[in-house]
Amino acid sequence: MVKKIIKMPDIGEGVAEVEIVEWHVKVGDVIMEDQVLAAVMTDKATVEVPSPVAGIILQTGPEAGTVMAVGAMLVEIELEGTVTNDVLPHQAAPIPSLPEKPTPARAMPEQPVFAPVQQAQSISPTIPHDKPLASPAVRALARELGIDLSHIQGSGPAGRITRDDLDHFTASGGSAQNTTYQRRDGTEQIKITGLRRKIAERMAKSSREVAHFSYVEEVDVTDLEILRSTLNTSHAERRGKLTVLPFILRALVVALRDFPQMNALYDEEAQTLTRHQAAHIGMATQTQSGLMVPVLHHAEAMDIWAIAAEISRLAAASREGVAKREELSGSTITVTSLGDLGGLVSTPVINQPEVAIIGINRIAIRPQWQHNQFVPRKMMNLSSSFDHRMVDGYEAAAFIRRIRQLLEVPATLFIEV
Repeated sequence: MVKKIIKMPDIGEGVAEVEIVEWHVKVGDVIMEDQVLAAVMTDKATVEVPSPVAGIILQTGPEAGTVMAVGAMLVEIELEGTVTNDVLPHQAAPIPSLPEKPTPARAMPEQPVFAPVQQAQSISPTIPHDKPLASPAVRALARELGIDLSHIQGSGPAGRITRDDLDHFTASGGSAQNTTYQRRDGTEQIKITGLRRKIAERMAKSSREVAHFSYVEEVDVTDLEILRSTLNTSHAERRGKLTVLPFILRALVVALRDFPQMNALYDEEAQTLTRHQAAHIGMATQTQSGLMVPVLHHAEAMDIWAIAAEISRLAAASREGVAKREELSGSTITVTSLGDLGGLVSTPVINQPEVAIIGINRIAIRPQWQHNQFVPRKMMNLSSSFDHRMVDGYEAAAFIRRIRQLLEVPATLFIEV
């Protein structure tokens, strides 16, 4: 028998090490070519590593939560052949014949993957899978819904459970056991790995090293909402529906022309501040795996509809776990918003090494004093944080006031001076 060592591949951009987030195979498993071996975490994204060949798993690398070097052994696989103890290159390899062993539950389903969804997504509550194949995002959603993935038959390659499988399971009546009012005891200990650990490390580092200060400004967006509604009525069917976020990003782009010191990265070790002419705006996005920051590159070169389309595309890619590495890096300033959950005030944490982050709070109708009477106006707060080492309080206030002026007279967003 031939033994092949699959090394942790080089996934580009100078990544020297990765963290094992989740194993999808174990010793003794019969696997197919392109079946996912493990999910690993880089600085920015979770990447699934497939097997280039079929065979039997003889040995796996370190446990989940462990950091390993690129080029280190990921798994050892047994194949049929005549050459022994070979190290597998990362190029394509011939598919060996599989040993005649019983295929475990996670192997390829009997029906082809192109079978109708209604057949492929059947519910099998009586024969739980040993360890169902599913992406981290699908597993997180299943935990949130209280659903045991072992009772779902996957329709993806090698029986992999997809989001559609999960949706079909719930739509067909499958659900978690109803435990309302039942007494609950015990605790759950969760090892912090992958994206959540990266978030924890980055937030702690930013809070520890950056001299944060926050500034809150109230913005009257009544006229902006009238313009947005008018544009959606006239152009939504042809150009897409606009939310308030593209207008805020446009205001940010215009304001950065007068305040380039906000569109900058501070290198503490080198003691240098790099100002950028391009507006690469990070957008803090909540996903099933945790907070991610996809980047809208060159927002200064986009109109309102282009910004809206790119926001939608990047948010969807992040939530589905398919965002590319380059789409999750390179930001020069970040915007964070919780939408309708935005509250009145927040104190966002700076996305280091940036020096500013703009926090958007929810829009609410509040009484405002105008012309000797109170009138209802749509109001929104901007709660932003700055690195006090690089940004003075006066500069921060003037910067946010400029954004407010642009939003309160929305026609100025489109006037080139």
